[in-house]
Amino acid sequence: MVAKPWGGRFGQGTDALVEAYTESVSFDRRLWRQDIAGSKAHARMLARQGILTGEEAESLVRGLEAVAAEIEAGTFAWKAELEDVHMNIEARLTEIIGPLGGKLHTGRSRNDQVALDFRLYVDAALGEWGECLRGLVAVLVERAEEHAGTLLPGCTHMQPAQPVSLAQHLLAYAAMFRRDFERVADAKKRVRVSPLGAAALAGTTYPLDPLFTASEVGFETAFSNSMDAVSDRDFAAEGLFCASLIMMHLSRLCEEIVLWANPAFGFVALPDAFATGSSIMPQKKNPDVAELMRGRTGRVYGSLVSLLTVLKALPLAYNRDMQEDKEPFFDADDTVRASLRIMAEMLRVLGFRVERMRAALAAGFLNATELADYLAARGLPFREAHHVAGRAVALAESRGRGIEALTLAELRELSGLVDEDVFETLAYETAVARRGVRGGTGPGPVAGQIAELRRWLTRP
Repeated sequence: MVAKPWGGRFGQGTDALVEAYTESVSFDRRLWRQDIAGSKAHARMLARQGILTGEEAESLVRGLEAVAAEIEAGTFAWKAELEDVHMNIEARLTEIIGPLGGKLHTGRSRNDQVALDFRLYVDAALGEWGECLRGLVAVLVERAEEHAGTLLPGCTHMQPAQPVSLAQHLLAYAAMFRRDFERVADAKKRVRVSPLGAAALAGTTYPLDPLFTASEVGFETAFSNSMDAVSDRDFAAEGLFCASLIMMHLSRLCEEIVLWANPAFGFVALPDAFATGSSIMPQKKNPDVAELMRGRTGRVYGSLVSLLTVLKALPLAYNRDMQEDKEPFFDADDTVRASLRIMAEMLRVLGFRVERMRAALAAGFLNATELADYLAARGLPFREAHHVAGRAVALAESRGRGIEALTLAELRELSGLVDEDVFETLAYETAVARRGVRGGTGPGPVAGQIAELRRWLTRP
């Protein structure tokens, strides 16, 4: 039986069922890089403060690097009986360099150690999400530029509303993912705070320098309250909130891809590489990638709720419940990274069926608002103009035509204010071009959105 580092006051070994129930190394071994980075920083700080000699610190650092090399090579033997990533690494370190390995834990608890490891992991994950978000925005901008002149029905209530450019539609998602990037970048400020030096909960009697350790691991600052440092995981919860919003925006885009791929819409042609078939129906081409991504959104939401539930009733300071903080974040991290990368690649090759989008414009009477605005510009109160336009829709529908296909005589029966120039107003390109307000769907505002996003993408 492996001796526990805390076993001095115990006269009996841990029950096998308890060993299996309480171990975390099966999942927290993912933190090994962060654990070694934090331990190297701690060793150097101990030497700087005169708690260890410089030679001792360098021996510890070299030993930690040897452990890291074994893990990288896949030869490291992880042991469940050593409970977690920290004790596995420390035990192997001691095997390599001898009793000196036991000095590494001077002035440190597993409480502040794991808090640092987890913060380092969350910081790296958020950085990766940010890069993936920028990549996705870049693809959306490219496709928007390609389809600046493509028109399709813009919807409210999932009903045809007004004509918009496909570029505007794609840029709406670019705006969402840009905000997600900004949220992630802001959250990193609260993640990048080192808790090392807080020890178990009350700090330590050793003359540590937490700010030096923070700088060694690349963080801007260190904790201000030792009890808070080891007992909160709001940084992880905030990260999961960011993840949930990212997945929500992805899910909305997935929903549209699923709808648009249906032949009833036919707005997109799914690339073979991002679709699957049916085992019984040969004609099927299923948007499984988009459907799975939409489904996994709920899984990420669950990770956020899981962590919030773990934290909601914990008294100060550290409690073992907090071992349950990592798996939800790890799972969400895997999901967000993969989803953002796959969505970028799928959008890059997604086929837009311009002719189907164009045909759908006439079917929805999307220029009815243009007729109302036309009449209002000629002095008819808008409410009356709205009524006349509604009658024009009813007339066109009864005759199986679009409003633009009604004759001038038919339109004049509805209002004497109508003249020949109404047909230019009713043209879908005119309707889109007239939306020149900032952020609108007109060519000028769309070009401005693209230019601004391109500037943003080039910023460090």
